[in-house]
Amino acid sequence: MRPRGVRMRRRCAARLLAPLLMLPLLAQAADRIRIEVDGVDRNIADNVRAYLTLSRYTQREDVTDAQVRRLADRAVDEAADALRPFGYYEAEVRSRTSRDEPNWVVRLKIRPGTPVRMRTVDVEIEGSGAGDSALRGVIASSPLKVGGRLVHPDYDNLKVDLLRVARNNGYLDARLTRRELVVDADNHQADARITLDTGGRYRFGELRIEQDVIKPELLEGFVRFDAGQTYSQQDLRSTQYALEDSSYFSEVNVEPGDRDPASLTVPVTISGERIRRNRYSVSLGYGTDTGARGRFAWDNRLVNRSGHRWRLETTLSQIRQELIGRYAIPIGDPSLEKLEFSAGYINEELGDLESERYETVASLTHALGEWQRVLFLKLNQETTTFPDRADSKVLLLIPGISYASLPPNFLTGWVRESAYYFELSGSPQTLGSDASYLRFYTRAERVWPIGGPWHLRTRGELGTSWINEFSELPASQRFFAGGDSSVRGFGYNELDGPDAEGGEHLLVGSLGLERDFPRQLRGTVFVDAGNVLNNWSDPLEYSIGIGVRLRLPMLMIGLDVAQALSEPGKRPRIHLNITQVL
Repeated sequence: MRPRGVRMRRRCAARLLAPLLMLPLLAQAADRIRIEVDGVDRNIADNVRAYLTLSRYTQREDVTDAQVRRLADRAVDEAADALRPFGYYEAEVRSRTSRDEPNWVVRLKIRPGTPVRMRTVDVEIEGSGAGDSALRGVIASSPLKVGGRLVHPDYDNLKVDLLRVARNNGYLDARLTRRELVVDADNHQADARITLDTGGRYRFGELRIEQDVIKPELLEGFVRFDAGQTYSQQDLRSTQYALEDSSYFSEVNVEPGDRDPASLTVPVTISGERIRRNRYSVSLGYGTDTGARGRFAWDNRLVNRSGHRWRLETTLSQIRQELIGRYAIPIGDPSLEKLEFSAGYINEELGDLESERYETVASLTHALGEWQRVLFLKLNQETTTFPDRADSKVLLLIPGISYASLPPNFLTGWVRESAYYFELSGSPQTLGSDASYLRFYTRAERVWPIGGPWHLRTRGELGTSWINEFSELPASQRFFAGGDSSVRGFGYNELDGPDAEGGEHLLVGSLGLERDFPRQLRGTVFVDAGNVLNNWSDPLEYSIGIGVRLRLPMLMIGLDVAQALSEPGKRPRIHLNITQVL
């Protein structure tokens, strides 16, 4: 193993680190009046503070002692009113005001008293949706239950959720014919009665297409509903997302027409304007793995009305230079499926090796439920440069298959919580390749919410290859580890096997605890472990570290500081990534 440009990168990272660390240190104005609420849980206390007139004066510089005391006296009645939505109708509130020069402290001591509890929760569904499982699920999941404490927002949310779910599921005429909440404060009891009349269930009617950008049959492939199908606002939104993501339209609208109560149908009109055919994009960035990097891309987003497109992309960094051209033909579901041909030149450093290759690829992408499958065939002519022996030049024909999980926000706008990828490829000499091998690689990442602003992030990689003579394997088909997205605390591809020429197997894992902060800031502590292996019994390297992520307009900054623990004496390593977001 030998580092490349480590000192230069550390100096550059240090110069960038100083201003970065100042970003979260944004001073906030101190409160002149501190309001303390005792005797109730945090959610109720927060509601009390928000309800108080006093809260509007906490940062005022011109308030007097007399004003603060009058507002504190007023806060007694306001706090009692703020407790009623939570079922406390007999609360006792006392206030005490003191001076903590130069500020004031107002303490509210609350005895909430006996809460009002639900005696009756009567929810009826009438109309054609009386047996609808989604509506029944809203009732079952509502926290408004017999015997439970009355919480007014729970009652309001139940009404809103019933109407929302009904209309999202085709009951467009749904309305609440009864909504009653009767509180018997003297006996600490309440009765809730709600009746929802769903009316009839609507279905999608005629689809009208008003555009001449792409062929109608291609546009219909983006549509997420059929005529006669139950009307769903989610299906309309998914269609809108799919058409916007297609990059064929500068503006596209999916609009429901007037519903027909007689036939219980809703027509839909799709209209769109042609996007500018050519798009040019330039992005710049910096990473401790890559050094300075830049990318230029030229997209022809609409070669013809059949939706063909091509892309020319060049990427330059200290460790990788590439020029790739792609031509894509939409098939099946054009949002997710395509036939693509590409050709390119790639030159990159992999550990102590250098790979220079020319690749021609044909691939077929299909959607299978929540997965995307790619069948591919590569023709790869690669020259591997070794530090201490002659270059190796091989010609490989590489068939393969990969599966990747579709991101949930692809057509729905949901947040992505997990990503999985699997690939199996090989190169048989029976088809004319200079080497014969089989290679499997998989990676997975998942973020687990664990309460409030806290998240647990897990990440892993596993790779293995089968070949008689490892020396025949070109550099791009070997495994390497270490760097910003691998085992932090080590340089990019620094973990490259005992001979510094990569390995037959790969094993990497990471566990991080993350917390969100205001101003688009996220902090993390993590443990990484992994290595490149020639035998599964080889030892793993491991490290610990802390990091921060900051999203700015058009810029994403990531900074990690990691300490390798498996190599005594190794200094902490900074991993910095600055990426332009366009």
